[in-house]
Amino acid sequence: MKGDLEDLARRRGEMPFLDHLEELRWRILWSLLAIVVGTVVGFLLIRYFDVLELLIKPIRAAIPDNPDFRLIYLSPADPFFITLKLSVVVGVILAFPIIVYQVWSFLAPALEDNEKRAIIPALYLGLILFCAGVALAYFVALPVSIVFFQTFEGGLMEAQYEIGKTLALITKILLGFGIIFELPVVVMILSALGLVTPEFLRSKRRHAIVAITVAASFLTPGDVITLTIMLMVPLFFLYEFSIYLSRLIWRRKRAREREEEAHRDQEASGETEEDGKPDQEPSGESYGVEDRSREIRETPTTTPEEDAEAERKDSGSVPDSEEGT
Repeated sequence: MKGDLEDLARRRGEMPFLDHLEELRWRILWSLLAIVVGTVVGFLLIRYFDVLELLIKPIRAAIPDNPDFRLIYLSPADPFFITLKLSVVVGVILAFPIIVYQVWSFLAPALEDNEKRAIIPALYLGLILFCAGVALAYFVALPVSIVFFQTFEGGLMEAQYEIGKTLALITKILLGFGIIFELPVVVMILSALGLVTPEFLRSKRRHAIVAITVAASFLTPGDVITLTIMLMVPLFFLYEFSIYLSRLIWRRKRAREREEEAHRDQEASGETEEDGKPDQEPSGESYGVEDRSREIRETPTTTPEEDAEAERKDSGSVPDSEEGT
């Protein structure tokens, strides 16, 4: 029993507590190094590939009457710090695959094979869904939001977009849509770990619709009707897609459990048949020293006089005393 537990611990990557801390420290250091390198690369991209223009392009498209639209800043240091903050955001996005790899390398030894098979596809699906959410925000939600905000200016206010607050709004909308589109990935991982079932998700569908409506209203600062519905519809389909993925995972998990149970029953029945078989006679090879010694002990012993008397009777000879009489 102890050997089985040690083998299971070895296969699942269990280590002493201090070794876990040492590995965690190195994983964090490698992740921070990746973010630093990504930030440097992001700074170069912003400086030489005009990423800032790419971000404000939806705003420029929403203001066709002002072809000379430019962002303003209120402090001499604002352009540098805005570029630095934007570089960190780009660096985190560029380093995200490495961060995920470090997290996965730390957690994977403690996971079962079936959990790994479910989580690995979820990571690729998460990347696709994140890009889809960012694209929806960039091409649809952001321009509609800018047009909606402009309707409140009237003739008494002049629009002057400050670079810090404008980029913060753009980043919030892009990242918000990208993160909220990760709902199926979260459900897949929770289902693989056995924490969420499709029955639970179906029973909470009404609550989910209310939560989706509230989330959509907060993530879409603009036309309450248009943008809220625009985000609610994809989120509702993503919720239904999450139920479908959870059902697939649980179907495979239950089928695997039935196979393991049938295998255990088969092994148990085989052991019962072996216990019920009668003991066979020992073969020549298994007839060892103990059996020979047992036969010797069980053989009756006689005295030398009795042995001589028995030999004379067998040979037909009579003692001399009897011939004289």
